[in-house]
Amino acid sequence: MIVKGKNYRYGIHVPDNKSLSKDKEIEVFPSPKMVYVSLTQHIGAPAQAVVNVGDKVKKGMLIGKETGFVSANVYSPISGEVKSIERITNGLQQNQEYVVIENDNLNEEEFLSPLTTFSKEEIVARIREAGIVGLGGAGFPTAVKFSPKEPIDTLIINGAECEPYLTCDYRLMLERADDIYKGIKYIKIALGVSNVIVGIEKNKPDVIEKFGKLFPDLKIVALKKQYPMGSEKHLIYCTTGRKVPVGKLPMDVSVCVANIKTVIACLEAVEDNKPLTEIVLTVSGNGIVEPKNLLVPLGTSFSEIIEFCGGLTEKAEKIIAGGPMMGKTLINLNHFARKTDSGITVLTKDETDIANPTNCINCAKCASNCPMRLMPMYIEAFALAGDFESAEKYGAMNCLECGSCAYNCPAKRSLVQSINYAKSKIRELKTNG
Repeated sequence: MIVKGKNYRYGIHVPDNKSLSKDKEIEVFPSPKMVYVSLTQHIGAPAQAVVNVGDKVKKGMLIGKETGFVSANVYSPISGEVKSIERITNGLQQNQEYVVIENDNLNEEEFLSPLTTFSKEEIVARIREAGIVGLGGAGFPTAVKFSPKEPIDTLIINGAECEPYLTCDYRLMLERADDIYKGIKYIKIALGVSNVIVGIEKNKPDVIEKFGKLFPDLKIVALKKQYPMGSEKHLIYCTTGRKVPVGKLPMDVSVCVANIKTVIACLEAVEDNKPLTEIVLTVSGNGIVEPKNLLVPLGTSFSEIIEFCGGLTEKAEKIIAGGPMMGKTLINLNHFARKTDSGITVLTKDETDIANPTNCINCAKCASNCPMRLMPMYIEAFALAGDFESAEKYGAMNCLECGSCAYNCPAKRSLVQSINYAKSKIRELKTNG
């Protein structure tokens, strides 16, 4: 059943630029010579290495063990030898612990033990064991999400993919629709729900039509093309009419949201006994020679991925981990694929603006476009003044970091970075009392 979704008043309209890669089928990236696997690929406590230098590992072997309830296992994406366990500062200037593995080209693989039943408890335990986290960007451990404290009556599958340039979810919905449907069945058991909604933006009419024909028992909601439609709170409202209160979670309105890639990862863990060792991402932008959608082993160097796509064009100006709105600009290419990566976007000078910011001109465009109805100009000012208490009062912790404010700012203020800084300082102050 296909129905029309509700609209929300705010947010912005940005060119989606998906034509560069939307018709490119997912390719399998060749197994790399070396992988650099971060032990911090999720929200929560980092995993702890359970291998040593010199150990031989197979693809699918546990190399990092979860260290708490909000944590996630990490598995080897290739077979080979552990060459080092070291701290590396990546292209986002994050200093993290990595397990570095050299490929032995034997392609030996290890699987999880087959499930004996497919009960709620066993499915949730398998999702935890497999190291699955939210693959839409946040990286929250999925087993925690599927163990809500409040009753859930609706599962929403997020097929919006509103981020410009990115098309990996779109290709998965076209190429692996049946697998998505199977994965949904297991998640329904895990959550104990029968009501399932799939939200898809209207700029993907072929997917909407396909899902509507193949899966008449699912409610397919055609969503207005609007950014950030993929945000959980906006997706929930536009598909169900329910409003998640400030400071609350989807489970507080009896809803759970799962990303397309997360659904497929759950299916592979439950049916195929495969832990999470690879991701699908989009490489796009006019700064890349040949845009592609790729299935990539975790820990693969971004420089190798870019080289596989023909390299950079002469006009390449900025490389972003993710899409241009919510992604992070890389300082260098010393960066490696993680569970939460959705793409690599390479922009030219014509596609980006690297002008230095000027003083705020008090135009209020940032506030008028904020989908959370915040006042970014004030939060930024408090953040820069070190007044984090006032930044919190003005709603800094409710910011989605969607980039709508910065996109429309004529002064080119670094609003998202300032608000993100305020959020980190607020958390730090609360942790330290």
